[in-house]
Amino acid sequence: MSVQPARRRLGPWMATALVVGNMIGSGVFLLPSSLAEFGPISLVAWGFTAAGAILLALVFARLARAYPRTGGPYAYARRAFGDFVGFQTAWGYWIAVWAGNAAIAVAFVGYMAHFWPSLADDKVLAAATGLAAVWGLTAVNAYGVRHGGAVQLVTTVIKLVPLLLIAVGGLFFIKSGNFGEFNASGQGAFGAVTAAAALTLWSFIGLESATVPAEDVQDPQKTIPRATVAGTALTALVYILGTVAVLGLVPAAALANSTAPFADAADAAFGGWAADLVAGGAAISAFGALNGWILLQGQIPFAAARDGLFPRVFARTGRGGVPIVGLVVSSVLVTGLMLMNYNASLVDQFTFIILLATLTTVIPYAYAAVAELVLLATDRVAFSGGRLARDAVIALLAFGYSVWAVAGSGYEVVYKGTLLILAGMPVYAWLKYRDHRSHDQVVEAEVEEAVEEAEEYGPPPGLPDKPEPPVQVA
Repeated sequence: MSVQPARRRLGPWMATALVVGNMIGSGVFLLPSSLAEFGPISLVAWGFTAAGAILLALVFARLARAYPRTGGPYAYARRAFGDFVGFQTAWGYWIAVWAGNAAIAVAFVGYMAHFWPSLADDKVLAAATGLAAVWGLTAVNAYGVRHGGAVQLVTTVIKLVPLLLIAVGGLFFIKSGNFGEFNASGQGAFGAVTAAAALTLWSFIGLESATVPAEDVQDPQKTIPRATVAGTALTALVYILGTVAVLGLVPAAALANSTAPFADAADAAFGGWAADLVAGGAAISAFGALNGWILLQGQIPFAAARDGLFPRVFARTGRGGVPIVGLVVSSVLVTGLMLMNYNASLVDQFTFIILLATLTTVIPYAYAAVAELVLLATDRVAFSGGRLARDAVIALLAFGYSVWAVAGSGYEVVYKGTLLILAGMPVYAWLKYRDHRSHDQVVEAEVEEAVEEAEEYGPPPGLPDKPEPPVQVA
């Protein structure tokens, strides 16, 4: 009998790094340029998004404490609503993870082009570099979850250095004249905040990261809630301070056309050496985020397959319990998406992919918030020690924020994202047909076995060999 090696689990620092590292990826280094058209009112959007992210973090913290099971949003949705909603959550979240990984890999190549200019012109070289990063990190995570966690911890510490340089040090060099008009969007305040918040939301995707590999986390009832809330709060603080600094360091007109806003801000505050430092930090940031999301891309299909809601092959594990099949299949899909989209319109296509990934992630967030409401009513024992009314209000607010975020994604994204989620329905139908057929085959086999035993050994004791003839009544 073979003995599986003991899992080396993620500790508190690695779990927190997973949360922070997955949120601070490629998006934050480009967002100030996207937000420049709105003006300083975008800081209000950051505030709303940060508040919504904290509410969602509190929801996930309580759910993780009550149910420390691998799968994160999927596990909670299935527990509250059953197989169908559980499958929808797993399907949408899985698509979001591997599609987002393709975008992050391309962003990593873009940042590396600052130091290796050939990447900007040679598409074959750029594709090869991006795929090398994807498969290199897939190999690291296939070796063990803790190895991926170690990479995540190191890259998270490194990526925070240039961000904090601008977010803290840059504040001493800002000029009020650079901020421009408070609402430069030309639309009403509510519309501007909603549109800007849809952009800022991508930077908070990943706040649930520590809940996904729950069974690979040390003392999950304590570690996951602390890592989730602390990681989200720290990230929100860095984002808001960083955006204030960039808006105050780079004139609004120049910021709107900048392809490296944090690097431009560093140049304005400290000189050219700082721009190189920030560009390097951005590349490491994208690399670290890619590592963290690759770590997760095998966990969701593994959890669903273990429950019979994904093909069984995804439940297979390798060294130390790593879901190797889901990890590799997901990276194959990332590869295909990168190869199909590596062309002149790359930026626009991947921006749309990111919006779709955001939508298919926020829907599971909404399910998780409502799942907590359901479970608070049906399984109060699991939430013992909490305050029912307070927890219900937070869950309702988190759900309301999720719906607002979906609405802010735009009609086209919601339309195509809905089609993408509906595409999973035939897969669910096939899985149910497979299970029903397997059940029928088991029943038939049991009946045939019983018949064969009866023919060989006769009827069970106490029963006549032949039925008695009916009694004739005169």
